[in-house]
Order: sequence, then C-alpha cells, then structure tokens
Amino acid sequence: MGISSALGPAREIALSSGRIRYHDAGAGSPVVFVHGLLVNADLWRDVVPGLVAAGHRCLTPDWPLGSHSIPMPDADLTPTGVADLIAEFLDALDLTDVTIVANDTGGALTQILMTRRPERIGRVVLAAVDCYETFPPQPFAALLKVAKIPGTLLPLLAPMRWKFLQRIPLGFGLVTNHALPQDIAQSYLRPARRDGAIRDDLRRFAAGVDPRYTSAAAERFAEVDLPVLVVWSTEDKLFPMTLAERLVADLPRATLRTVSDSYTFIPEDQPELLTQLIVEFTRLHAAP
Repeated sequence: MGISSALGPAREIALSSGRIRYHDAGAGSPVVFVHGLLVNADLWRDVVPGLVAAGHRCLTPDWPLGSHSIPMPDADLTPTGVADLIAEFLDALDLTDVTIVANDTGGALTQILMTRRPERIGRVVLAAVDCYETFPPQPFAALLKVAKIPGTLLPLLAPMRWKFLQRIPLGFGLVTNHALPQDIAQSYLRPARRDGAIRDDLRRFAAGVDPRYTSAAAERFAEVDLPVLVVWSTEDKLFPMTLAERLVADLPRATLRTVSDSYTFIPEDQPELLTQLIVEFTRLHAAP
C-alpha cells in the first residue's frame, strides 16, 4: 500500500510471475527492505528518511505477504519462491552492492536469499528475524495452520479493524511494544480484508512456512562471506536472544547490537536507533 510519502514515489515493476509495487527514494548505495508477514513498505516509513539523508537510495517493495496491493496468483509463494522473487527484483533493477535490511518473516526470506542468490548483495541487516527452528514463532505457528484452511482468513482478519483488538497477542500485541497509528494498522490489515485475491496469496504463503527452509539456509551459513548486522531487542516476545547469539556464532562476519523498549517490529518501536545502527554498519562496510 505504501501510504507514507516518506518512502518516495510509488513505482511498479513487472517480474516473471507478476508485478511488484515499490517505493524509491534518495540516491547512492542501494538499500532494499524486506518486511514480514501482514505488513508492507510502510513498516520502514521512519527508517528511510535517515538513510536517504546519509546518502542511500532506499527501495521499499510491498512483497506478496498479505498486505500488498497487487495480487500475484501465478507466483511461487513458497519461502524459496519469494526469496527468488527478491533476487529477480534486484536483477531487474540491476542493483549491485545492495544492503538488504530485513525484519521478522522477511529475515527468514533473506537468509534463504543470501545462501542461494548472494551475488548482488554487499551486506545484510537482520533485525529480529525468524531463523533456525523458529519459522514461524509461537503462537503464530498455530494461527498459520488455521489460515491454510479455505474460508478462515477473513473471519480472522475482520475483527482487526477495531483498534482495541489490534493490541491482543494475535494482533500486534506481541510484535509492537507501542500501539500502531491507526492509519498504519489499516495499511497493513486492509488489503487482505478487502481483496480475496490478496487473501489467496497470503494463504499460499502461509501454507509453505516451515522451519525446514530456515534450517536448510542455516546449514550454509559458513559459506556466507558477507558482513551481517544482527539487531535484536532485549524485550522481544517472540525471538529469544539465544537465536541472535546463534546467528552471530554461525555467520562468519556477523556482529550483534541490542535495543530496548521494543518488541519484534524494531522499525516501529525504535526506528531512529535502527536507522543509526544501519548507517554505522553501512559506513563501516562500505565498498572500496
């Protein structure tokens, strides 16, 4: 949906399995963002301006994970299929030395991407992400099982139009420490609630979520010759700090930075600090 003007003008690009809507702001070394399930480019609205000011070109696509506006009925929406879609996006725009910034489910997709198609990537930021056996985390594993059943998604999503229900654990209560602005919450929730084709995409992705994908990626971490910044919240309700420590131990060039006063959606709860950490990281690992 991309309702925030801070993300830059909206564009569309035709890929082999459909069109992707994205926003493009700034100039310089490219940063491509990978959001998670049931959010879209608006997740990065408070991160992009600081990175643009630091000399980056920021590209924020709406990936087909349930809050997108253009259905992709012909796309392979398995985790590997979406990772390949991200790689095709980088290819189509001829982006090189890219910084990938990922959060939540998007981090699982990025781990598949960087172990499968790393050639255009210069560095990676994993900010509170699914990994190893945690894809998806509880209690959302049970919810995704239900979501696979035809006809269940709309009844699950319909009550989320009410602000007081958005703070329950199966709403945004476990992923954001601070309540979302209502226009942003609706940017995330409205597409799947209103469009059956978007719900079909969401259902197909949900059906494929399985820790075998993240475990397979982790088996290849030793081969990843990329600087990786792991950013984790000390108060995360879904991803314990032990997962961050495993990532740093297993990825040869990884470092860990922690934040507080945040849950999983660090771009929502601590956007200024996340921006600062990304800028420091990209400067430290700038291309020669």
